[in-house]
Amino acid sequence: MTDPAATDATATTPEAAATLERILDDRYSCRAFLPDPVPEETIERILRMAQRTASWCNSQAWQVDLVSGPATAAFGKALTDHVLSHEMRSDLPAPERYDGVYGDRRRASGYGLYSALGIERSDHDARTRQMLENYRFFGAPHVALITSDAGLGTYGAVDCGGYVATFLAAASSLGVATCAQAALALYSDGVREHLGLADDRLVVCGIAFGYADDAHPANSFRTERADLTDVVRRHT
Repeated sequence: MTDPAATDATATTPEAAATLERILDDRYSCRAFLPDPVPEETIERILRMAQRTASWCNSQAWQVDLVSGPATAAFGKALTDHVLSHEMRSDLPAPERYDGVYGDRRRASGYGLYSALGIERSDHDARTRQMLENYRFFGAPHVALITSDAGLGTYGAVDCGGYVATFLAAASSLGVATCAQAALALYSDGVREHLGLADDRLVVCGIAFGYADDAHPANSFRTERADLTDVVRRHT
């Protein structure tokens, strides 16, 4: 006898997959936000969905420092001041280099943003100002700072990456724009000092979130994704 629950699950699979595809297609890195805060019940729902992220041995390595309201502006000012007066220092090793196709993709992403903003390659002052927008979170009213337990090493950081991906998709499903920001982790000392993080927490990244300023040119471009034949090796 067929299990009705199994039948229902099978019947909804195409619809669920189509919904997920739309969410993934619609999501992008927002780099200009409106000041309007996200309702607390919406934030709570995003956090609850993100908490379902799979993790190594169910360790759930992530912790979230959620910054909202006036605290966001204060965090942005403190972090900008830190960036302008300190060298980079990341808790996690930064990429050593971007060779080959990785460099090509990185340059294409940067070109797309600066082209949308009308910033010439030679305009170093404008490029610096745009870089510093990272540290005011592109005007977002909320920032989620993601940390991992130092004792969990690489696997903890990987788990946090899964959490971030789920958070981004969950937010997008509710009409909330996001930008995952590795830039914040490049100045982990400044982040740690301002938020009072314990020494055993590794700064992985931040997530700026809120409602997108659709009229801003920074939100007018989209990055591309590699073809499956470029990233998948099949063994049969």
